Amino acid sequence: MIDIRGIKKSFGSLQVLKGIDLHIDKGEIVSIVGPSGAGKTTLLQIIGTLDKPDSGTVSIDGTDTGALSGRRLSDFRNRHIGFVFQFHQLLPEFTAAENIMIPAFIAGTPRKEAERRAAELLDFMGLAGRSSHKPAELSGGEKQRVAVARALMNNPAVILADEPSGSLDSKNKEELHRLFFELRDKFGQTFVIVTHDEHLASITDRTIQMNDGLLAADNTNTANGPTPSDGNNDTTT
Repeated sequence: MIDIRGIKKSFGSLQVLKGIDLHIDKGEIVSIVGPSGAGKTTLLQIIGTLDKPDSGTVSIDGTDTGALSGRRLSDFRNRHIGFVFQFHQLLPEFTAAENIMIPAFIAGTPRKEAERRAAELLDFMGLAGRSSHKPAELSGGEKQRVAVARALMNNPAVILADEPSGSLDSKNKEELHRLFFELRDKFGQTFVIVTHDEHLASITDRTIQMNDGLLAADNTNTANGPTPSDGNNDTTT
């Protein structure tokens, strides 16, 4: 699914990535951990084609992303990669449904089809009754669920998340973490998550430890997955 070979990246005289080799299988949920400055976010941005490496290759679903440029690269990113950030990055003037549909409009999807997909995702997120609400009318947990739905809009192969639960309280963190596994099971996406959250890292399929621009460890988590829901979660808080 994701094949990374020999990735190096420098900013001026500072070498941030020093030769990264990594393979992630389809349907895996992988966390990337490490101290600040280890190169985690830079690696995530390169995987997501938001930045280019100085050397090395990134292939996603058999496509060498380094061979794409301009419109072809933008189209590939829009259709194959979804992004979730620490702060939801929703557009305040648009409703929840409109925010979710933005990637579809960029891809040229007809409005009726985009509306149907957005409604499906809002229902899955437990937000069917919030579709016409703007971000200022949503709680922190709701905003992040809308952001996740937006990332899923074009049914991408890969979801990249950078500290996705970093701004949430403990209850909403737990619900978001559980949601990632539910989405993987329902839609089959591959998740790569940069996080400082030790609990989230411990329940992912694999934990990649980075340090000083290198991979320090790659551990399979045998007891992966969140604990089962107690049936008393409120997804609208």
